[in-house]
Amino acid sequence: MRIIIQMACAECKRRNYTTTKNRTRTPDKLEMSKFCRFCRKHTSHKETK
Repeated sequence: MRIIIQMACAECKRRNYTTTKNRTRTPDKLEMSKFCRFCRKHTSHKETK
């Protein structure tokens, strides 16, 4: 059972990416380093609602 989630930049709080995750295998929120085109650098992106 995969769900679609949005990833938001930790610095500018803009939602840049969408991805899917398996809710049963990863019940906690995802956090990964991705490129933010608004900040123009690699930043930490966290899962939002």
